[in-house]
Amino acid sequence: MALQSPFFNSNKRESEPLGRPGTSPNAAAVSGAAPVAAPAPAAAAAAPAKEGESKLTVGPNIKLKGVEITDCDTLVVEGSVEATMDSRVIQISERGAFKGSAEIDIAEIRGLFDGNLTVRQKLVIYSTGKVTGRIRYGKVVIEEGGQLSGEIEFGASAARVVPPAGRPGLQVHSSVG
Repeated sequence: MALQSPFFNSNKRESEPLGRPGTSPNAAAVSGAAPVAAPAPAAAAAAPAKEGESKLTVGPNIKLKGVEITDCDTLVVEGSVEATMDSRVIQISERGAFKGSAEIDIAEIRGLFDGNLTVRQKLVIYSTGKVTGRIRYGKVVIEEGGQLSGEIEFGASAARVVPPAGRPGLQVHSSVG
């Protein structure tokens, strides 16, 4: 006798939309009502994942610790992550925190990042963002109120810049705003 999985309920009607009634983008069009747009999270709205790209979202109150994240195009951090990763995009929400090492094309920081961060293209630190550690970047944008501190280097994709003798490295402790 085969057991039926609780995840596949055959009693559910096929035409019933997933989620709450009226949340489907097509539900308003079918009923003739004006569509009501739900506010999208800022991190998700900034760079939506394209079809075929892999996206990992660590939700609020979730702690992911001691892992290596690979083959992930976009990491959205709403909870807490302690990891090593090489990815295309990282988005850390206001309540999100990442500790560890990351090599990224584009980083959008609204929460906390602590560790080694190499951003090959563009690092954006929003007003609620705080980045500490060893940071290398191609381009940087810091909103008023955003914080950046630690060992900061320009040229994430370029060869390492050797500081003048007597200065072991640039130490920056900055709070814009």
